[in-house]
Amino acid sequence: MATLISCMRRELNETAVVVQQQLQHLERPISALVEQIAKRRPGIVVTCARGSSAHAATFGKHLIERHLGIPVAAAAPNIASVYKRSLDLKGQMFLAVSQSGRSDDLIETARLARASGALTAAVVNEADSALAQACEVVLPLGAGPELSVVATKTFIASMAALLQLVATWAANSDMVGSCRRLPDRLARAAKLDWSEALDLLAHGTSVITIGRGPTLSVAREAALKLKEACGLHGEAFSAAEFRHGPITLVRDGYPILVFSPNDEATIGLPDLVASLRQKGARVLVTEPGERQRGRLLALSPDQSDADAICLIQTFYALAETLAARRGLDVDRPRHLKKVTRTR
Repeated sequence: MATLISCMRRELNETAVVVQQQLQHLERPISALVEQIAKRRPGIVVTCARGSSAHAATFGKHLIERHLGIPVAAAAPNIASVYKRSLDLKGQMFLAVSQSGRSDDLIETARLARASGALTAAVVNEADSALAQACEVVLPLGAGPELSVVATKTFIASMAALLQLVATWAANSDMVGSCRRLPDRLARAAKLDWSEALDLLAHGTSVITIGRGPTLSVAREAALKLKEACGLHGEAFSAAEFRHGPITLVRDGYPILVFSPNDEATIGLPDLVASLRQKGARVLVTEPGERQRGRLLALSPDQSDADAICLIQTFYALAETLAARRGLDVDRPRHLKKVTRTR
């Protein structure tokens, strides 16, 4: 009898191909956007997103601030949709990130941002959506239909699109090269064995995820997927913020997943991991190298931002298997539907 494959698994297996195709079809719209940016020279970028897309926007914030030195702030969409207040964004850049492009509060925020004089751009899978129409420039993800309620390929496609955008914007040859290598690395990342995490979380009730720099968005996305796909409470923190209070949650056997960055953001992380283990926590850390207790295998380092994208690909494979181990149908998460429309 053939084994049924979940929509989530099928779609995460499509991710490498989607990202490969993105390299070509995003080249022209990204170049057009970068030309507009060069003309307007925004001093601030304002992002707008919900759910997994908000985590992708967090990744974009890291990229823009780290490689371009431009401050990035997240808009509160209800300021437009509930309070009917327009922000003064004249001369600035507004960047919306969405899978469906159908969330009313994002659409209204984009329209008001454009009316105020902002350069507006949408990173969106549905290129003919209302959100896309509300913005001047559209960066279509090209991920195709995503049937799984639990988003995988659109999230990674959003991260890859933002990486390609910033690589072009910053004229960073290392980042451009990492974009070209990313599809092959994603395919390899999906096959890595994180069975130690599977055994740790199969009967758990709560878990903490930790990241920093390029992996903070990954930690946040992982915590969300643990909730919606696996019925497991997950909460994400930056490695720095975790010391400011949340560390009191740690007790014997408490599971903690650490998504380790491959850049300067690793400073202090080994000390934190050692401290947590001394307090009795079960800490699993993403690291390249040989398989050993406490290590979640990662690909050998390439470029730190692209490496972070590969980590979430491996995590998705774990989450799909973990949901089944916990007796859940990953394609029918409780109380959720594919498109969530908010105001």
